[in-house]
Amino acid sequence: MGWFRAMGTPGDAEAGSRVVSVRRPADGRTAGAAVVLGIDTVLTCAHVVNDALGRSLFETRTPRLDDVLVALDGPSRTTRYPARVVHWIAPRALDGGAVRDGDGEWLGDLAVLRIEAPLGSVPAPAPRRAMTPGQKVRAWHGSGHGATFADLEVAALDGPIGYLDGKSTGMAVGPGYSGGPLWSEEDGAVVGLVAAHFMPPCGPDGARLPPDPQHLIRRSWGIPWQRVEAELRPLGALGPDDACGPGARPGADGEGAESDDPAHGMLVTALRNALASPYTLGDTARQLAHECGLAPGSPVTPPTVEEFADFLVGHPRALPALVEILRPRDPRSADRVLVAGRLTDTPLLLAPREHRRLHQVLRRIDRPVLARFPEAVREATKRVAVPADADSLDLVLDRLETLPGDGHSDDGGPRVPALLRVVEYVAALCPQPRKADLRLWSDAVAVRLGIPPAALRERRSDAGDWARMLRGGSRRVRVLARVTRAGSGRHRLRVWCDEGTGPRQMTVDSSATYSASGAARELLRVLESLAPSVTDGARPLVEVLVDRGDLNLPVDEWAAQAPGEVVPGVLGVEFPLVVHCPELLRRHERFLPDWRERWRQLDSGETLVVSDPAQDPHQIYYELMGRLDTVRVSVDVPAGPRETIVEICLAVGIPVVVWDRGNGAGETSSPAAAAPSAPSPGSPSASSPGSSSAAVSSSAASTASPSSAPSSTPSHVVRHMAEVATRELPDGVRVYRANARGTRAPEFPGRPVLAWADADRTVPRLHLTEPQESP
Repeated sequence: MGWFRAMGTPGDAEAGSRVVSVRRPADGRTAGAAVVLGIDTVLTCAHVVNDALGRSLFETRTPRLDDVLVALDGPSRTTRYPARVVHWIAPRALDGGAVRDGDGEWLGDLAVLRIEAPLGSVPAPAPRRAMTPGQKVRAWHGSGHGATFADLEVAALDGPIGYLDGKSTGMAVGPGYSGGPLWSEEDGAVVGLVAAHFMPPCGPDGARLPPDPQHLIRRSWGIPWQRVEAELRPLGALGPDDACGPGARPGADGEGAESDDPAHGMLVTALRNALASPYTLGDTARQLAHECGLAPGSPVTPPTVEEFADFLVGHPRALPALVEILRPRDPRSADRVLVAGRLTDTPLLLAPREHRRLHQVLRRIDRPVLARFPEAVREATKRVAVPADADSLDLVLDRLETLPGDGHSDDGGPRVPALLRVVEYVAALCPQPRKADLRLWSDAVAVRLGIPPAALRERRSDAGDWARMLRGGSRRVRVLARVTRAGSGRHRLRVWCDEGTGPRQMTVDSSATYSASGAARELLRVLESLAPSVTDGARPLVEVLVDRGDLNLPVDEWAAQAPGEVVPGVLGVEFPLVVHCPELLRRHERFLPDWRERWRQLDSGETLVVSDPAQDPHQIYYELMGRLDTVRVSVDVPAGPRETIVEICLAVGIPVVVWDRGNGAGETSSPAAAAPSAPSPGSPSASSPGSSSAAVSSSAASTASPSSAPSSTPSHVVRHMAEVATRELPDGVRVYRANARGTRAPEFPGRPVLAWADADRTVPRLHLTEPQESP
């Protein structure tokens, strides 16, 4: 065992230190259990988190900013702390689909939670070992009460599932056990997690059948630790398993093989220079162990310098923690340690204290501001690939910690890291005192890293300019409507409002169905409730979220048509209405950086006009891959090839696509009618009759079709919209629709559709298939 040791002795601990309770925030009752994973993280089942939050058990969406409560047993009392999802592996059926009613087994179903608790509050992680058949294991209820233990045996391993048989006497596994550790006394380790239990069968009326000797009793199943490792290790959620705790290297006790890390030798030299006396070496090592949530190996004897260096390159936050200790008393030694640390990939940017403080401040930021975090990330790191739309805030922060600094330094000095830039942009959005909290945090980290104050002030100024630009420009109020078909002429509707701080749901009942006119009345009701908040005179933007097969659904033509109404209430005439297809945009996530960059160039980018119906749609793909400054595509071909071309444009990240629904579509123009079923998407070869070169053109402004004569009549919509600036298209299309239904209808014969994907505004996380709750 090395000098830097995990706190506590998990192998001899009581049940309470191995079992963590996951509680419901609403009533504080136990939803399930969890097992300690690190100094501030626990592992449980995703369905336990869903239950704690009052969601369907097998909901696949990441909870994102939602907190659950985690109860930790202390010496004298149990304390509850908020915890947020870091890593989320949603439950999935054995075939990879959604878990449905009647499924008895599933995959995934893991959630790593970060606990907002003082250092040392979380018990030390227990050793972990692989599950094997024949092991005797013990499980506890999520409450952690000793009397709730259930003794089980691993009856069989079937790939990713371990079947557990319980004794006929004693406690049986039941609700509240999920997510808890399966503890093997013989191995002195956790070998898996409890996942589910098999209940006796029910009769046709749903009632339990009378007991029968043939019934399966006391059989449960769990997630073997080897499967946990397979799921979590690719995410970086696990460190090497050794006595020094998560993140420490094997051999850190100085008895293993000599380290081959390129930074090791430089760190040994830096430590010998900075900590020359045994007293200073031991005192600093004990400080470092405390900061990293570990126990020192001795109150008197220091570690060897080599063992100290091993720990620095093995624990991801040890090196920044050492720099934090050295900076006030020996800045030059702190700089030398930082230089050596740049040679290894192990250390993260922040010391443990800085990391905890950042999360504490972020938890106190108002939810609407925090919802704009992805927007701040995109603006602050325009030239860096950051998953701003990752499932959890913690994942984005973890990724930001690994990114380099920005700008150029003539003297080779340190640059402002990406994480500090993002924090400055978030701070610029916050009111006091949160703005001051974040800036004080940035100042402290910059001092520890030796970053010149002028460099950080420059980034702070950039963030302030961006925030003033946002406040000066109007962030248009949006109403987002998720529209799905629900049978002949009926639709389901979910509505959100975004007044500039992120979507907030306006409808609760997503099972209700509406006719076209009924849906129009519901949307108008929401829109009317927003009218007082529109101070700049701009109409709210209606963004209709549709599946790929409903891009031509004529929601813009739906009219309220309520008896006694003075005006028809046609949605697309009164309000700028656009369509957005998250399904296509997210289909190939490798194009998301292109989408964001194209959107950034919205006012200066190129326009592409596609007007040859005989063109192989794949040629459009090649054309767009060679024109990454194209921000807008006008599709001027009849239905059939048009649908495939539109889908390709949206899938590769073109933010603005315009076409004429009435150009050869053969659809009714009745304002109250729903659109007929769109053509089912087929392969490009099936929907494109020829392979001649595309008739396309591009320019900084919208352009007309090329001189080569297309095989169909040019669309009036495309020709008319060519004169409208890209950013003004939503309003331009609305005016066109109004003219098309009035006395000027002969002059405006088209039925324009505008697909609009704003990279600066978020949309709700949508799933095409709603998960079903399992029994």
